[in-house]
Amino acid sequence: MSWPVQPKSSAPPWTVGKPLNLARSCPTLISAKDAFPEDVQLEDLLEGSQKLEDFAYAYPERNRVFGGKAHDDTVNYLYEELKKTGYYDVYKQPQVHLWSTADQTLKVGDEEIEAQTMTYSPSVEVTADVAVVKNLGCTEADYPSDVAGKVALIKRGECAFGDKSVLAAKAKAAASIVYNNVAGSMAGTLGAAQSDKGPYSAIVGISLEDGQKLIQLAEAGSVSVDLWVDSKQENRTTYNVVAQTKGGDPNNVVALGGHTDSVEAGPGINDDGSGIISNLVIAKALTQYSVKNAVRFLFWTAEEFGLLGSNYYVSHLNATELNKIRLYLNFDMIASPNYALMIYDGDGSAFNQTGPAGSAQIEKLFEDYFDSIDLAHIPTQFDGRSDYEAFILNGIPAGGLFTGAEGIMSEENASRWGGEAGVAYDANYHAVGDNMTNLNHDAFLINSKATAFAVATYANDLSSIPKRNTTSALHRRARTMRPFGKRAPKTHAHVSGSGCWHSRVEA
Repeated sequence: MSWPVQPKSSAPPWTVGKPLNLARSCPTLISAKDAFPEDVQLEDLLEGSQKLEDFAYAYPERNRVFGGKAHDDTVNYLYEELKKTGYYDVYKQPQVHLWSTADQTLKVGDEEIEAQTMTYSPSVEVTADVAVVKNLGCTEADYPSDVAGKVALIKRGECAFGDKSVLAAKAKAAASIVYNNVAGSMAGTLGAAQSDKGPYSAIVGISLEDGQKLIQLAEAGSVSVDLWVDSKQENRTTYNVVAQTKGGDPNNVVALGGHTDSVEAGPGINDDGSGIISNLVIAKALTQYSVKNAVRFLFWTAEEFGLLGSNYYVSHLNATELNKIRLYLNFDMIASPNYALMIYDGDGSAFNQTGPAGSAQIEKLFEDYFDSIDLAHIPTQFDGRSDYEAFILNGIPAGGLFTGAEGIMSEENASRWGGEAGVAYDANYHAVGDNMTNLNHDAFLINSKATAFAVATYANDLSSIPKRNTTSALHRRARTMRPFGKRAPKTHAHVSGSGCWHSRVEA
């Protein structure tokens, strides 16, 4: 079967056409805001999640890495499910990104240490002493003068893995090892195939425990490691899926999204199967209503390789199109097994990182919702770690929900949600065990209903979100890829009023 692709020379389908005569009436979300979350059912969330696991386990790789067969199945499933509702204009946005994988071994004497090669790391084969880097390895001054020819051991934190790798290369280190700053193993990405700051050193990640052991050995005397990394890279064609309501004002767009790909280790059913299936279920439920403001569902490719799909998408919008997106909501990991209910800290009151104007109001909307159903909630860092980054770089207010990854549940948080203190929020984060058994059903349903509440609110009332006047688009250079058929933007055709689309269902 061939899958339709939006021609790269044309505009998205909602940017062309004539106002339509909408004869059929249906309930508006203004009167259905409180009821709409009840349209989200756990059985639908689990059914969609099972689909993703089935896609992954149908192939030897047992994952949904972008550009692979299971990821293609995921993209096509989302496209077809949305297209057949007849309620959305749907297209797949093609792009090419560099895929990378690696085999590796790390040994101290005869003892092998579990290591994960960072995405886009170069290959290396070296036997050398370990040099412990001061602080967090984020400045040239952190690297000891004798690091040349040695393997730099660096603690995770403060700056990007790519920066650590470049600085180690500048110090002429033979390779780099980054150890985790919390319990458990660690995988990561350099964020791009190349850095404009300089060449990379080969780099792997290890657990906090193994990092501390290497430090102890180094402090007791020299310790030598054998590190072998065999990296492979290839360009892969992949797709974002974009679906916008045919009804509603296309000049005032409510956007929400999550990422469709997993890491290599497993099927990624929480990360981020939970976010995309929640959004799909909500998108289907929305078809029973009309909207005042257009709603755009965004399903990102290649997030795990450095937020590539979302950065590509935003980099292909001009200032006029950016201004039409009034806000962006991000849902990445919303069903962690040892969950906390976390809201992005849009007002900066907890972590001193304030989002664009309107982000504080989004945070408050979720706070008020959880308060209304007597559920505890806490803020989480708004630090650009997921696909909202490209939006906030362009001044678009953003917000969203999160249930935790490799961070450790505190006693206080365990008492709030009945979790297990001293254990990661998701012990299977970026691991083989991120499958159907990894989902916390309560968290999945709670956060999906909260998402539905936000969609119902903003689809009809954006008065709390200030309008912007962006005059130029800002793109993060390190993550902006070469254009793949840039589309000429066209003026949106404004649809008069709001309406249902049940008579326009397409096979």
